[in-house]
Amino acid sequence: MIAFASAIEPLRLANRGTGVETYQWFLVSETGEAVQSSCGARVDVSSGLGDIPRAARVVVVSGLNAHKAATKPVLTWLRKQSRLGSPMGALCTGALILAKAGLLDDRRCTIHWENKAAFSEEFLDIELTNRLFEIDGNRFTCAGGIAATDMMLTLIARDVDSAVVSLITDQIIHTPLRGEREEQRLSVPARIGVRHPKLVTIIQMMEQNLEEPISPSILAKQSEMSTRQLERLFRRYLDRSPKRYYMELRLQKARNLLLQTEMSVINVALASGFTSPSHFSKCYRSYFNRTPYRERGAPPVSTHELEDNGIGME
Repeated sequence: MIAFASAIEPLRLANRGTGVETYQWFLVSETGEAVQSSCGARVDVSSGLGDIPRAARVVVVSGLNAHKAATKPVLTWLRKQSRLGSPMGALCTGALILAKAGLLDDRRCTIHWENKAAFSEEFLDIELTNRLFEIDGNRFTCAGGIAATDMMLTLIARDVDSAVVSLITDQIIHTPLRGEREEQRLSVPARIGVRHPKLVTIIQMMEQNLEEPISPSILAKQSEMSTRQLERLFRRYLDRSPKRYYMELRLQKARNLLLQTEMSVINVALASGFTSPSHFSKCYRSYFNRTPYRERGAPPVSTHELEDNGIGME
């Protein structure tokens, strides 16, 4: 809902600032029925998937469970509109739907940081960045949230002029306007509340190597310290061992993949650095108090199925 409102309100205020109807917008859904957002608010739409003004910009809005919204009628309609010349955009996880339609091939795009791992697992050949928003030719995507405002204001500045954008940013108390090259996440020091240079470097190494975890001894060696010094560093600043911290990062990635993709639990385990499904399930249950299968809502696979996939049980 935040991304949706953040994209539409700048258009309304652009019309107010120019004194003319510079922009019109139409809300459509797959069925033509009102759509309920994740916060429970319902949004009325003008129509279902049908004809729209030729070359109108199409913006896909999506939130949780985007893969379930990428139905065949939606993907077919998006491809049709693209062939008719419509520039295509997306807010938050809407980028996943554009990618499934094949409309982000050979383009830069971005998506909310929480969905980045799931997107990268499914679309290996699409250039995904960590920026607030990306405008690449007639494709535009944003990370969601209020980044939608920054992206729409940048488009308005190109369509109209920067003076109108200044009026809008003052009106919505959103200054300064953030550019498309800005990163969407806080830096590691800001997130953990610690600025120890070696600790920050080690955490960055961990975050970049979740599928193939690096052993504590190698992390220590690359940081020019002993394993004991590494242990003391994590205990002092984060009140946990480096092994535990690393495990939590991997389990958070696993949870995002379980909730945001249709990957099998086995493949989620592998993508999160676990070579044994039984060990993955045990660690997951210990941390989240439920099994990966209960998280996904799918029945557990048998030992025979696991062995057929080339993965042995511990």
